[in-house]
Amino acid sequence: MFLVDPYPRTLDQIFSSETRGRLEALAPVTWHDGPPAGPELVEPLLPELTAVVGQTALPADRIARAQRLEAVLNVEGNFLPNVDYAACFARGIEVLGIGPVFGQPVAELALGMALAAARGIPRGDAEIRAGTEKLFDDGANGGSFLLAGKTVGLVGCGNLARSLLMLLRPFGCELLAHDPWVPDEAMAALEVEPVELVELFVRSRVVFILSPVTTENVGSIGRACFDAMAPGSVVVLVSRAAVVDWTALLDAAARGRIRAAIDVFPAEPIPAAEPARSTPGTILSAHRGGNVPEIWRQVGEMVADDLEALASGREPQRMQRADPLTVERLRSRPIG
Repeated sequence: MFLVDPYPRTLDQIFSSETRGRLEALAPVTWHDGPPAGPELVEPLLPELTAVVGQTALPADRIARAQRLEAVLNVEGNFLPNVDYAACFARGIEVLGIGPVFGQPVAELALGMALAAARGIPRGDAEIRAGTEKLFDDGANGGSFLLAGKTVGLVGCGNLARSLLMLLRPFGCELLAHDPWVPDEAMAALEVEPVELVELFVRSRVVFILSPVTTENVGSIGRACFDAMAPGSVVVLVSRAAVVDWTALLDAAARGRIRAAIDVFPAEPIPAAEPARSTPGTILSAHRGGNVPEIWRQVGEMVADDLEALASGREPQRMQRADPLTVERLRSRPIG
């Protein structure tokens, strides 16, 4: 039996009639829309459950009672503290997430924001609307620079970075990366140079911050990193705001030390008093990197593909497996 409990997603958002049919061909399915399923729904199902699709609370005692459980498929996007991961790994229960589906949309937005910051595109638009624009070579492009041939740094070398690398290749950039969870040999295979964090900022004209939040890296990117960059360099933040010292980021932008392109914020929804709203040297986006309508049905297809694989004794191929060595250290907060 499958329990499909996808909040904050909805059933219609991620499952077409075809993918629903594929799941129902594998096992009886309990479909639940709306707020997370409560104990009155979950508890009676536990003895027969073979898969949970969604963010249903699964502490160790529930996992112990779900003796037939084989897979937990997270469709929120982050591995959250709603699951006792150690209990799953001890039982050989597959824990999968949809992280790969966000790679392309976030990478495209990140590249667009980097180009917008490097070329002053939002400022140019605002000047035309205000009637203060300058044309051609009369100083209008002061401070603009090409991405082509520049040194670019990636903080984090996971799903987002790997999608972004494909978009950056045509620019002929020198590519650096910092990720303590990825071996140097794996980075070398991606044709990026592994470096320490501060060195990455020293050498890079554009830095993309793509790493998840962990117990080790909260607030780890601060003033020392931003001030190490050449003046007017670009920092693009599209993963989680908690990895940076937020005050230091905005201060560096306000001082003109960097240009900051930001898609994620410490508090979301963004408070009316959020200081970034009035900080010069910034380009702001309201956490829109991954939320592109066309990706959501892909999530349903990923779920169906991997449940079919597991049912036939094959390895899951579409979704991301939780890493036993790192998943307990993730500190992303739920969305919604």
